Amino acid sequence: MPAKKNVRSQTKSQPPRAEIGILGGTGLYEIEGIRGLKEHKLKTPFGDPSDAFMVGELEGRTVAFLSRHSRGHRLLPSDINYRANVYGFKMLGVEKLISVNSVGSLKADIRPRDFVFADQFIDKTHRRSTFFGEGIVAHIALAEPVCVPLSKSLHGAAVGLGVGAHLGGTYVCMEGPAFSTKAESLMHRGWGGSVIGMTGATEAKLFREAEICYATMNLATDYDCWHEGEEGVSVEMILENLRLNIANAKAVIKKALTALPRGGDEACGCRRALAGAIVTDPRLITPVLRRRLDLIIRKYVK
Repeated sequence: MPAKKNVRSQTKSQPPRAEIGILGGTGLYEIEGIRGLKEHKLKTPFGDPSDAFMVGELEGRTVAFLSRHSRGHRLLPSDINYRANVYGFKMLGVEKLISVNSVGSLKADIRPRDFVFADQFIDKTHRRSTFFGEGIVAHIALAEPVCVPLSKSLHGAAVGLGVGAHLGGTYVCMEGPAFSTKAESLMHRGWGGSVIGMTGATEAKLFREAEICYATMNLATDYDCWHEGEEGVSVEMILENLRLNIANAKAVIKKALTALPRGGDEACGCRRALAGAIVTDPRLITPVLRRRLDLIIRKYVK
């Protein structure tokens, strides 16, 4: 029986605890072997997340899933409440986050249906990438925007399953919702981009501020529109290749869960990202801001 038929709805004042988060499309939680799957609707200081969180046990790990565009794909990339989504994972106690994205390929050797574990971003989006502002300022370091140990674990799982996989690469993050013009696509290639999408850079910055280890598993669905010898990008092409990719994505997640160490990886530094980053005088941070950012800043603002 598909996992979705076993889901129980549940809303609690105290959310459950989950070790690992999975952020992606609808149905990722329909993985063979998942147990005790429950739906949890969370309220955050930043509003409602995209959807309810689905929490269950997989390969002996408690995992929380969230559909970033909501079930039924109702939210444009620019309309996603990114802060609420990330804060919701923080409320659940998530320490490691696996982001699953559909992307266009900007390189000939990244073929449709390949997986790319990007480790850099070029962000073309506007004012959607921080928890801070409105009276509190922080500047996080983002030279290495993904958790390297987590990304390597996911790549190793993909290679072990025979999936075409690329470790490293630059994700160009555009506002959308329209796909690139050919001139833009060629420009992104000239910048050294590997793949292009509409959500990855925003999430990478927010998960870093939240001190959650983050890695992005990008499922190439097309060659954007730069490749003269290939059909131009279309929604139909994307959905078909994504459908074919999703089974591999689930298999990679399952395999990676068995190998990931428990707890935070102190070698990566993700869990100390805000140390020294908050520059506002603590005496000037209002009680309202302290409450709103409690889970983010409590280690550093007394």
